[in-house]
Amino acid sequence: MKKVALITYNPEMMCFAHVLLYAIDFKEKGYQVKVVIEGGAVQLVSAFRDPEAPFAALYEKVKQQGLIDCVCKACASKLGSLHDAEAQGLRVAGDMMGHPSLEGYIGQGYQIITF
Repeated sequence: MKKVALITYNPEMMCFAHVLLYAIDFKEKGYQVKVVIEGGAVQLVSAFRDPEAPFAALYEKVKQQGLIDCVCKACASKLGSLHDAEAQGLRVAGDMMGHPSLEGYIGQGYQIITF
């Protein structure tokens, strides 16, 4: 099976929306998909507390499909979105000095794409 891990760092809402669209597209085309929310992008987890936020329905669809693998623990702690990530039931990962290890994805056969 084809596997792709989409790593998003960019806190711009429009860039994040593209990651969500790509995740759905890959899944619909038969890929195993994992979205990793890192860096400044962790702040968008808090933005989606508001169901009226731009792209909130798209975010919810990606969440419901189980495509969000994790949120970076270090970045979420530093940028104030840790509580929101946990409240939304998202996995918080920090196995590499507080950040998710990309090597773990490569070891499982995922192609890494960063945004």
